[in-house]
Amino acid sequence: MPRLRVGVVFGGRSGEHEVSLASAASVIAALEERGHTVVPIGIARNGRWVVGGEPLRALAAEARVALPSNDADGAVKKALANRAESTESAAVEGLVRTEPAGSLPLELRQGLDVVVIMLHGPYGEDGTIQGLFELADVPYVGAGVLASAVGMDKATMKAVFQAHGLPIVEHLVVTRHEWRRAPDRVEARVAETVGFPCFVKPVNLGSSVGISKVASPGALAAAIDLAARHDRKIIIERGVNAREIEVSVLGNDEPIASLPGEITFDADWYDYSTKYLEGQSRLTIPAPVSPEVTRRLQELAVAAFRAIDCAGMARVDFFVERATDRVLVNEINTIPGFTATSAYAKMWAASGLAYADLVDRLIELALERHQSKGTG
Repeated sequence: MPRLRVGVVFGGRSGEHEVSLASAASVIAALEERGHTVVPIGIARNGRWVVGGEPLRALAAEARVALPSNDADGAVKKALANRAESTESAAVEGLVRTEPAGSLPLELRQGLDVVVIMLHGPYGEDGTIQGLFELADVPYVGAGVLASAVGMDKATMKAVFQAHGLPIVEHLVVTRHEWRRAPDRVEARVAETVGFPCFVKPVNLGSSVGISKVASPGALAAAIDLAARHDRKIIIERGVNAREIEVSVLGNDEPIASLPGEITFDADWYDYSTKYLEGQSRLTIPAPVSPEVTRRLQELAVAAFRAIDCAGMARVDFFVERATDRVLVNEINTIPGFTATSAYAKMWAASGLAYADLVDRLIELALERHQSKGTG
């Protein structure tokens, strides 16, 4: 691949801000290892652009986080340290400038060969910034506007999966308005159609933010109130006694699936701290399932990718029921966690594609997709 000028966008306004910084640090290190010129572009929690100098380190300092909590082998910390020692980063905060939210920073106006979007959650994974890059005619890695929006909205995602005949967990969707207007009616619907235990989630959020496991009717109201603080739509899913297995997907018109990986943990369920605190969860690749279940997981992962018209990359998460081995599609993540030690990258590494090669392949797919638009 030729050496390119690559923008990496990170941070953002969602509750997954810190996760985004970790992903970006790892991607930047891989791009620089391959000789690409990296233009880091940060977005602060209030939506302002943070550019010039070292916006990644500036946002990390602003968030008062040590990057990252899931950097088990120290790769991201090393990447940050290497950048701090480079001549470009002699004055980390001194060269950083900010621009108002809604404006387009000079770094984008001057032109980039491609942009890697490392924004997780709302305003980054939901089609918002993808629309900005479409308007600017800038190639970008990953799903387009439609697939991003569908993949972010759990209710619409499940409706699309259902329309394509994919097996999913029983669920219902309520709005914040419905809940506040008639809580008794909502509670009755949950008891009748979903039952207990169940999981209550904000529709448009990831990384288990705002999610609660509800074991009995008495805990339902508090769980819905919590989810409603994060989103106007709430999804309530039946709890299943299942293994949690994930598959990485890569490609555009001919997507391929990685070996599956199984997430195991000692906590009651796979919440935010279990996902991101070191040592709280374990990823086994390949997942210890039969060849038949492996094939089913890979087929459904590609089917889910195609169902939402995804592109570039996605991680598809599954439930495999313990008693029956029935495979259920849980959700698709169009911008999964992306450090070298994240599940998406580790599943590809186990499938024979190293991290730096994976990053390069995603850039190739972005350029390929941009070039094919409107060409028939």
